[in-house]
Amino acid sequence: MSESNIIPIDQLLPNKLHLVALMGRPIFPGIFTPIMIGNPADVKVVEDVVTGDGLIGLVMMQNDTDTPAITDLYTVGTVAKIIKKINLPDGGINIFISTLKRFKVKKTLHPSNPIIAAVEYLEEEEDNTSEVKALTRALISEMKQISENNPLFSEEMRLNMINIDHPGKIADFIASILNIDKAEQQKILEILNVRKRMEQVLVFIKKEQELLRIQKKIQREINEKIEKSQRDYFLKEELKAIKTELGMTTDAKNSDYQRFKEKFEAFKFEGEIKEVVEQELEKFSLMETNTGEYTITRNYLDVIAALPWGDPEPEVLDLKKAQEILENDHYGLKDVKTRIIEYLAVRKLRSDSKRPPGSLGSIVCLVGPPGVGKTSVGKSIARALGKQFFRFSVGGMRDEAEIKGHRRTYIGAMPGKIIQGLKITKAKDPVFMIDEIDKMGSSYQGDPASALLEVLDPEQNNAFRDHYLDLPFDISHVFFIVTANTLDTIPVPLMDRMEIIQLPGYIDTEKLEIAKRYLLPKSLEKNGLKKNQVKYTKDSLMHIANSYAREAGVRNFEKNLDKIHRKLAKIIVETNEEKDMEEAPSGKNNSANNTFSIDKKQIEKHLGKPVFPEGEYKTADKPGMSVGLAWTSMGGDTLVIEATSLPGKEGLTLTGKMGDTMKESASIAMTVAQKMAVEKYGVNREWFEKNHIHLHIPEGATPKDGPSAGITMTTALLSLLRNKVIAPHYAMTGELSLTGLVLPIGGLKEKTVAARRNKAKHIIFPKQNLRDLDEIPDHVKKGIMFHPVERLEEVLALTLPD
Repeated sequence: MSESNIIPIDQLLPNKLHLVALMGRPIFPGIFTPIMIGNPADVKVVEDVVTGDGLIGLVMMQNDTDTPAITDLYTVGTVAKIIKKINLPDGGINIFISTLKRFKVKKTLHPSNPIIAAVEYLEEEEDNTSEVKALTRALISEMKQISENNPLFSEEMRLNMINIDHPGKIADFIASILNIDKAEQQKILEILNVRKRMEQVLVFIKKEQELLRIQKKIQREINEKIEKSQRDYFLKEELKAIKTELGMTTDAKNSDYQRFKEKFEAFKFEGEIKEVVEQELEKFSLMETNTGEYTITRNYLDVIAALPWGDPEPEVLDLKKAQEILENDHYGLKDVKTRIIEYLAVRKLRSDSKRPPGSLGSIVCLVGPPGVGKTSVGKSIARALGKQFFRFSVGGMRDEAEIKGHRRTYIGAMPGKIIQGLKITKAKDPVFMIDEIDKMGSSYQGDPASALLEVLDPEQNNAFRDHYLDLPFDISHVFFIVTANTLDTIPVPLMDRMEIIQLPGYIDTEKLEIAKRYLLPKSLEKNGLKKNQVKYTKDSLMHIANSYAREAGVRNFEKNLDKIHRKLAKIIVETNEEKDMEEAPSGKNNSANNTFSIDKKQIEKHLGKPVFPEGEYKTADKPGMSVGLAWTSMGGDTLVIEATSLPGKEGLTLTGKMGDTMKESASIAMTVAQKMAVEKYGVNREWFEKNHIHLHIPEGATPKDGPSAGITMTTALLSLLRNKVIAPHYAMTGELSLTGLVLPIGGLKEKTVAARRNKAKHIIFPKQNLRDLDEIPDHVKKGIMFHPVERLEEVLALTLPD
């Protein structure tokens, strides 16, 4: 198109235009294209324009909206001539337009519906230099490269681009077909300088080429992967065919099939197990190796093949040797050791009489505070029995599938811990230790405690059925040992299936022996020290037990030994490094053989000030105080009851984080104490009306509950009311009734250990617990006088004598 043809059209362009808002992209001058108009307001504008001069302004929206106004539009747009209009069935119209020239909105004549504006037509800033010509060639050349490898560019578009003779129109045409952001296209529309416009378009072409290069690379990599996988498949099939022709059927699948078949034949399965295994094996032989079902079936057959289906091997039981192993590994624990030896004796008798061992009720529950050796005793039992050992913890477990496995319908399904343990130990009669059974939870995924009912029931576990395996498996030969800190949270049906053995805490003399025999050698080896390098006095070890590790177990004792030995190791290394540096000139290394003698002074140097200073024991040295004995999951403990009064409204305040049962016990204690004070000790009834009593148990952050502090709280209240200090060195435990009866309690052994640690010389306890006194070792009872009582009056006769 020549310049002489453009001038008349330019002169005919009106100064006022109806504007149509474009939502997609701006339209550049010199383009012939269809546009769909669906907005009723825009349809009316087009109808009006068609009846007039047929010229309309096309401007892109800055903000997309259904009812655009002039403020929502860019200021630069394109004027277009409507060539043809076609009405559509849905009420919209399709118009064919020929775009003519850029314009800029100068003034708003009507802001919306319809948008009418006074416009100014923009002239291009042309530059006919050789630089523009070079840019024109560059644009056409680069676009040819893009269009040749892109099916979206039609032949017609290529021809149009080549036939355009104006540099500015070439830039506009290319910008209109490039896949760039609409805001960037609008910027190009607003550039009037032809050279700058062409440079900007060339930048976008380069970006498009880079994207196409990355796209091709990705496509090439995908094609290579597909081709490799197809090639591998064909090669495998060819190899399979060659091996078949040569009679060489040694592929992985056939190898697995033969292995499974040989194993299953050796097991001599019967009944349901034989039927299911043969079905799975046949199904496995017909499967293709590249299917997901093949892997699932293979894993299932692997589990079956790895389990110990045969009868356990004949046992050679030596009671004397077993006793020696138990004695060497653990100090004390008499009840546990006796139970194990009894268990072995029964098995030996049954074996000697040629009777099948069967299930011997071999399910033991070890209950005691942390650090007394419950978990480590399991390994010693396995050694004494000559059995494989497998341990798993159920603390915090909330999913029954952890015990009984997942059904094979789930992705990633696996057997439960019981079947996994048998698979790992490869024995039918191992020792299984189930730790922290008192800390199981329950959730929507099931209750693990209920799942353990079948596992720990000697009458049911001879045909235990795991969800994954879904076959009956005899686990009655397994010796189960479970551990817990307390029995309170264990369900009664589960507890009923186990033999409970209580492990009390250790007193200081026991800790001393345990440290000498086990903790010191272990800690020295762990910290790289030799046995003869560190010597402890008896007093120093006793000082650790009483001043740094007064808890029921020995875990803190071991931590304190480790702390000392780490510091000694540091001293040895630093000393040797200094000596090496001094001896370096002579070429000798005379590192001294450092030895240390640890006494009480050295203990405090390495461990700091005592956690429990000497002489700091719980005592009742003022009116309103008494010392009680408690039993918690951490073992036995002593607690001081404090009572005081102040003028005010009658009543009783309880503090110290007491549980509901303990609060009820305190109310009973107050009632009994008030009645006894008025009737026996002559306290005026009006005193209670004018005074308020406060009962407190120190260590307020620690929860406390249970009825066994009944006589302790009553004694403290009567001590307050009589303004009299109770007799020294007394500790007591017992539930109190409203009639003054002292009722039985639990955990007397643990409470006695706690009383001994607190240097108590007298223990008051319910007479009905006399049977428990026999279970307490003599060395624990030594030096303590026990006072069994039936009524509160007997307690008061000992602690608050007239």
